[in-house]
Amino acid sequence: MPLLLPSTAWGQSCSFAVSGMSFGAVDTLSGSRSDSTATMSVNCSGLPLQRILICPNLGEGSGGATATARRMLNGVNTLDYQLYSDAGRSVIWGSYFWGYPARSPAFALTLNAVGTGSGTATIYGAALGSQTTAATGSYLSAFSGSHVEFRYHYTTTSSCTSATGTIARPSFNVSASVAANCLVTTQNIDFGTTGVLSSSIDATGRVSVTCTPATAYTVSLGNGNTGTGPTDRRMRLGGASVVYGLYKDAARSQPWGDISTPGATVAGTGSGAAQAYTVYGRVPPQTTPAPGVYSDTVVVTVTY
Repeated sequence: MPLLLPSTAWGQSCSFAVSGMSFGAVDTLSGSRSDSTATMSVNCSGLPLQRILICPNLGEGSGGATATARRMLNGVNTLDYQLYSDAGRSVIWGSYFWGYPARSPAFALTLNAVGTGSGTATIYGAALGSQTTAATGSYLSAFSGSHVEFRYHYTTTSSCTSATGTIARPSFNVSASVAANCLVTTQNIDFGTTGVLSSSIDATGRVSVTCTPATAYTVSLGNGNTGTGPTDRRMRLGGASVVYGLYKDAARSQPWGDISTPGATVAGTGSGAAQAYTVYGRVPPQTTPAPGVYSDTVVVTVTY
């Protein structure tokens, strides 16, 4: 007489959970990549000692994707990131159902003698650097429904290129924030070589400011090592000095100083691109000190 077994005795059942991936505050100006991870957990039951192949397919996410990156959204604003199956962030974690070459990694789980098994895997993420036009705010991409298709089945193969097996659809979010930030670079002012300081000597330098879009900022210039004001800075050689001033305009009529001098700073609003400001320097006529190289250091402060 044949023995009839319930169909569930030959089946397998797996449950999945994926933790959220948060990049925290991302620096979009410096060019540095921001890394984060999420953990995929799985618990399976079925025939003892059988091998289950798990293919955790991940699509674009709610933020969408391009050929080079997935995207988080903040309204109409985008922030590029990518998911990977390796710690080196070189193998993209993809899916057989999206339009890009990357496919899902394959994970094998062998059930124990009582027909159960569990495991974890790491999803590696990278928020890409040099996204200078990304607006400040919170960004999100949600993985659920059609964006997630974890398939699993008994097999001795390790291929995740086709739609084979039972489907599970866990959900998780990828998030990040872009805070207001500014970077500054400078070009020195060199008044050159001269003899008697009987007439004004002019030269220029430059301050370049890069701030996140819509970030308001002001640029102030310190008084140097021993100066007392924007037009009374001093280049020194030992105990001797040469007086000079720094200005916002080519006519040298608007001193450029710090916040202690009303109207002496320069204001701007970030666009994500470098914004350059010319610094106009002048050495006025004065008693000529002993020959030598005179210098000073001015601190540039960007407040935002």
